[in-house]
Amino acid sequence: MLPAQPLETWIELGEGVFTRRYRFFDQQIGVVLGNGEALVIDTRLTHVQGQEILDHVRELTPNPVTVVVDTHWHSDHSFGNHVFRPATIWGHERCGPRMLELGERSRAGMTEAIPELAADLAAVVLDPPDRSFGDEARVTVGGRHVWLRYLGRGHTDTDLVVEVRDAGVVFAGDLLEAGATPYFGDSYPLDWPETVSRLAELVHGAVVPGHVEIGERAFVEDQLAAFLEIARLAREVNAGRLSLDDAIASSPYPPETSREPLERALAQLRGELDQPAGQSRGDDR
Repeated sequence: MLPAQPLETWIELGEGVFTRRYRFFDQQIGVVLGNGEALVIDTRLTHVQGQEILDHVRELTPNPVTVVVDTHWHSDHSFGNHVFRPATIWGHERCGPRMLELGERSRAGMTEAIPELAADLAAVVLDPPDRSFGDEARVTVGGRHVWLRYLGRGHTDTDLVVEVRDAGVVFAGDLLEAGATPYFGDSYPLDWPETVSRLAELVHGAVVPGHVEIGERAFVEDQLAAFLEIARLAREVNAGRLSLDDAIASSPYPPETSREPLERALAQLRGELDQPAGQSRGDDR
């Protein structure tokens, strides 16, 4: 990992490329500055938090935010979208449909989990991306090119990576998470290792996860090793060569957070995850 990043402060990772680590959910929000315009990566959980990003962007530039990117559909990355309009909002081609199908369930789950935000969550206007792509798109912000890449299923089936090539910076969304077990509730654990392997090929400098500390290539490789081990252990359990309890004991994650990744991987091995999105749990993070 890079040196510890202070909370609530913009860090410049390359010329005109910034990230800010917010205390709430320990979340990283990115900004890319072009000539007279700005691009924001992820919009947080509510319209209030989205407005907070806009206010903080004023610390970097007086220019408007004209482009927003949702790294995936989860509420803590997309529920602030509406306050950024009339900016163009980009997402993977499945991001918008997932928001519309699962957004209300997600709103209800978050309201139950964080009752002090109930009023703010009730006021959120679900505003899915109006621009989408399948595998790759090049977005221009003030004459500066930013690449959006879909590398495969992982944390969800909508995860995209934001590549700012001229600055050597990659924003990975929740395909990576530092300092904690990644959230596997909507994941595809058998696909996740290959997706992160492709991500590693893009990393030649700083890589920004969706939450917690900024990393470099070694961080990506450590995450990849853990994902590979979860997939391997699940296959051993599925083949009857290992019990689930023994797999949990051997997991690269703490025992208290290892059951979900392994059970999700087992569900994928049984073919239970290739179902209509509306049958998904719809949880966040």
